[in-house]
Amino acid sequence: MDRFRKAIRNKHWATLQVPGYIRREFLTETVRKNDFSLRIICAIIFPIELYNIARVLLWSQSGLGTRNNRIYFSMYCLLILIGAVWLALRRPMRQASVEGQWIFQYAVTCLLLLWHIGLNAYDLYRDSGAGTAVLTTALLGLALLIQAPPRYSAALYGIGYLLFLAAMVPLLPAGDQLNLTITFSVSLAVSLAHAHHTAVMLKQQKQIVEINAKLQELVQQDPLTGLLNKTTVECRVEQLLSGPERPGGEGGVTLFLMDLDRFKEINDHYGHPCGDHVLVEMADALRSTFADGAGVGRIGGDEFAVLYDRPLTESQVMALSENLSRQLKAIRWQGRPLDIRCSVGACVCPKGRCHYQQLYEETDRMLYRAKETGRDRCCLGQLECAKNSR
Repeated sequence: MDRFRKAIRNKHWATLQVPGYIRREFLTETVRKNDFSLRIICAIIFPIELYNIARVLLWSQSGLGTRNNRIYFSMYCLLILIGAVWLALRRPMRQASVEGQWIFQYAVTCLLLLWHIGLNAYDLYRDSGAGTAVLTTALLGLALLIQAPPRYSAALYGIGYLLFLAAMVPLLPAGDQLNLTITFSVSLAVSLAHAHHTAVMLKQQKQIVEINAKLQELVQQDPLTGLLNKTTVECRVEQLLSGPERPGGEGGVTLFLMDLDRFKEINDHYGHPCGDHVLVEMADALRSTFADGAGVGRIGGDEFAVLYDRPLTESQVMALSENLSRQLKAIRWQGRPLDIRCSVGACVCPKGRCHYQQLYEETDRMLYRAKETGRDRCCLGQLECAKNSR
């Protein structure tokens, strides 16, 4: 039973919190909504309160000669001042953090609620039959227009309710007290529902973005090895070849093509599960050897490609090829060494703009040269492209 009660309490507490992973997005959306809502509130406040000020100054026989008129006049001016200060600071506050902007909006909201509690309390002090329309309208308006994290809404309406009890209960009949209590409760419920709806919407948006990113990743990947697929490798090469030269250098790329030697014999002798194992191990060896490359992909059955976004020297190409060869020779299947080897073709395009097909064909030619001259070796070529070849 205690565990059940604790679970219920935790569930209720969770409704008063915005999950941390969407907190910034929630505050950003809150600031955007509240900025629009406060402008609407100001557009309502200014003409109404200016009318009330004119009514006191121009249409009242006593003008500011009575204490009552001076109090109302001061209250009207104070509300206009709150709105004017918010409008004056609204643009400068955009330079602040989203947390700072939200705190400023929340402070203005608190002042608006306090003002309406004060005005309604004074109305009742003067006339116990004045009713609570002023405060009721303000509560429902703020609940509908102003968004806040749930616990801040609870604090706003909770403190407001305590002030109402202190200021108005002695002046109100029991029925009006109950009605206003219900209004506070409904306003809090509306505010909490508003915040909950926004949080759910942001969670769903974040999930959609994550799902789309995952789908995009899956579309670009080879399903067996997790490397880039052929289409994605081609796109990346094209982007580098057609893109602007990088600052501080002349640009250029290096493309590797690798083909496992006698891979069919491995499949025939050990079976396709072993062949798949070799391909996965090959992928891991490529990731390790070419960790600083711009892309590693599988472009055929046992053919792989590695792209660098810069021209490599001959010594760098050979060192990478030897490192890959060492790792492949360590591959084992069911405890037995397989003596895996591969041929490597590499082509450096040091500057200028080339077509992908030109670069691929030259690299493929280097790969076949490596196979024709004994396999398990690397052949390097260089492709010179004119800068206006495109």
